[in-house]
Amino acid sequence: MNEPRSDLIEAARAVCGEFELRKDFSAGGVGAAIRTANGNVYTGICIDLASGLGFCAEVSAIAEMLKNRETHIVAVVAISGSRILPPCGRCRETMAQIDARNLDCRVIVQEDRDVPLRELLPSHWLNDKGDAAKKNPGDANTGRSAETFDA
Repeated sequence: MNEPRSDLIEAARAVCGEFELRKDFSAGGVGAAIRTANGNVYTGICIDLASGLGFCAEVSAIAEMLKNRETHIVAVVAISGSRILPPCGRCRETMAQIDARNLDCRVIVQEDRDVPLRELLPSHWLNDKGDAAKKNPGDANTGRSAETFDA
């Protein structure tokens, strides 16, 4: 995945570049690129707002992908300046929930290294079919149920 990895990194770098929206609010500090199973590349930038209503660059790229009726991601990268960033928990969950096959997408974590999304979401609560994990009766004191995992 070396050449496709560098192409995706360059696509993310191309859209990355912070700019001010207004005082104390910005966009573009992180750029992301996604490659789909169809070979299309979608990019996005983050929006940083004080209210918490902003979103990550990966979510922006995912929205562009979904607009084009695609869901299957094969590779993803996020860049801030010269640094490659792993996706945050919200972005990891978003990728996993829109298509269970995305648990096998390659997350670029360094220029020369990528890992499957499932490594960043160990014991994920969705199975490979996208169904919620089976639940056992939980602790009556907390009301929480315990997940069971098939070996």
